[in-house]
Amino acid sequence: MVNINGVFYEVLKDYGEMLNTLDLNEIVTDYYDNFDYIVGDFAYGKVRLKGFYESDNKQRKDHNDIKNVDDYITNCCAYGCKHFILKKVNKEIEKEN
Repeated sequence: MVNINGVFYEVLKDYGEMLNTLDLNEIVTDYYDNFDYIVGDFAYGKVRLKGFYESDNKQRKDHNDIKNVDDYITNCCAYGCKHFILKKVNKEIEKEN
């Protein structure tokens, strides 16, 4: 389990153990708050992030349906690149004043 800016995520996959070297609080913005999953890949010295939805989420399209995440990693990421898949566990935690 990881806490990113007050939101908890379950680590479903960490291929290449890249999460150990990243400060996700620095790279994950509020843009990803509405997504059910965050997928990150590392290639050419950069981390790319993409949001995915549960298959039953009304906001999902084919390109961001979690059932297609393997196709995304195979076809849109560098071959054999380090990558991770995080699943949102809860909504944002109340921030203390």
